[in-house]
Amino acid sequence: MPHPAFDRSRLRIQPLANRRHDLDLSILLPLDAPPPSFDHPALATLGQRLVEARPRGAARILMMGAHVLRAGVARYLIDLMERGLVSHVAMNGAGPIHDWEFALVGASTESVARYIQSGEFGLWEETGRMNDTIRSGARAGMGLGEALGRAILDGPFPHKDISVLAAGARLGVPVTVHVGIGHDIIHEHPNCDGAALGEASYQDFLVFTQTVTKLEGGVMLNFGSAVMGPEVYLKALSMARNVAHQEGRVIKHFTTGVFDLIPIEGDTRRQAPKTDPQYYYRPWKTILVRTVADGGKSFYIQGDHRATVPALYGAALAVGG
Repeated sequence: MPHPAFDRSRLRIQPLANRRHDLDLSILLPLDAPPPSFDHPALATLGQRLVEARPRGAARILMMGAHVLRAGVARYLIDLMERGLVSHVAMNGAGPIHDWEFALVGASTESVARYIQSGEFGLWEETGRMNDTIRSGARAGMGLGEALGRAILDGPFPHKDISVLAAGARLGVPVTVHVGIGHDIIHEHPNCDGAALGEASYQDFLVFTQTVTKLEGGVMLNFGSAVMGPEVYLKALSMARNVAHQEGRVIKHFTTGVFDLIPIEGDTRRQAPKTDPQYYYRPWKTILVRTVADGGKSFYIQGDHRATVPALYGAALAVGG
């Protein structure tokens, strides 16, 4: 006999109008505003590498955690996509939720401390509709990111102009979503279809891996994703190199960059010893060391994403982006 499972039909789902939002569109930085003050010696190199990779058709990948969107830099991300400086965006499962809510109601983010006490956290009607879109997209063979992006682009979303997902659908730039079951609030909802969720996100993993096959001479940037980014990238790179090796090609001369909030002590291009807790910080050992050990270059930039994303944007434009 199967183990007892929670009955989702008993849940009370409320409209977003009943939620107190922590963020609204006022956090979005305009492209023409003076960017926050930030400088780092690696920015010029990374901007140059993005610009040089573009005419070669080499991959220009930007992976990110959801809090990058909460930093208000969506307009910069979209403009990088429009300029061809980013050819692929990869998000964790929470990223599309903020993107969807901002595009739909011009606000996002709830207080976990406030709503978890009453059992209301995450149970919002309009956000849960993402599940229906994901199910329909999976049936049509689409990845999770493309399904949501097309729904925003073609649907009644008043603020679709600041949606990274919609921009990907409009521009033909893959925006893939890499989920962990149970990680995101839409997984709480009665209409969440685990099979469709897995199918759509796995399709996105294969789309991402196809982009990684073009990473020779390209750039892979990871903004604020400590687990999803390095882990998905690692498996995709192994698959891409497996096929490249059979065909007599290499994928080893490329540039990686990690942008995050935490300080790293020591040489970021050498793996920390296992006795050091920093060894378990995956972006360091995976993105900055192991995957570029045979010919690539890597850089670590510490800073608030609200400052580092505009700074990278400015560096790329300064060299012809």
